[in-house]
Amino acid sequence: MAKKNKRYLFAGAGLLVAFILWTVLIRFVDVQAIGPEGSSVGFAALNGFVHEFTGVNMPLYVITDWLGLVPIGVALGFAVVGLVQWIKRKNLLKVDRSIFALGGFYIAVITVYILFEMVVINYRPTLIDGYLEASYPSSTTMLVMCVMSTAMIQLHSRIKNKAFSMCVTATIAVFIAFMVIGRLVSGVHWITDIIGGAIVSTGLVILYCFVCGLEKKEKI
Repeated sequence: MAKKNKRYLFAGAGLLVAFILWTVLIRFVDVQAIGPEGSSVGFAALNGFVHEFTGVNMPLYVITDWLGLVPIGVALGFAVVGLVQWIKRKNLLKVDRSIFALGGFYIAVITVYILFEMVVINYRPTLIDGYLEASYPSSTTMLVMCVMSTAMIQLHSRIKNKAFSMCVTATIAVFIAFMVIGRLVSGVHWITDIIGGAIVSTGLVILYCFVCGLEKKEKI
């Protein structure tokens, strides 16, 4: 158990370091003004090639935007779980440790989002309603991968029926894949935005596993 938790720690921390290095590279490698209104982006050759290939699909952008409400609803659902446990057990400290960890995890995700809204690395490859918007890392990729991956972990530990648990896990995995790929194909992000969002999300999720110790089965 201790060795496994250490692997979680090292893997999660390593991915966060990789995300920082990736971000630095985007700022300095092959930076060219290929974005709208002369905005610059790193890895211009790669980003330009992929964006030229996918084009812009605004209907898909709208669909993935609206489906972004799903992870928000899921996060609120787990907040309700924590509240119910608090009320039933009449002691905040008796709320499942994994739920506490989930709350801290959500705060970390929001912090990363706010940070990159203030420190703009690059802008979207297309204007949204006539405006340039920050696009790194992909916030939708982060939201979906972080919230839905931890939801998958939580539900796997809570659903007793193995067949139903596998069905739920598969459904969530398909949803995550659709949202990430859909966001890229919609053309509203550079591929480096998607990669950055995936790296930081995976790192945060692994650190969540380290903190909460999900090997223990818990009930709502």
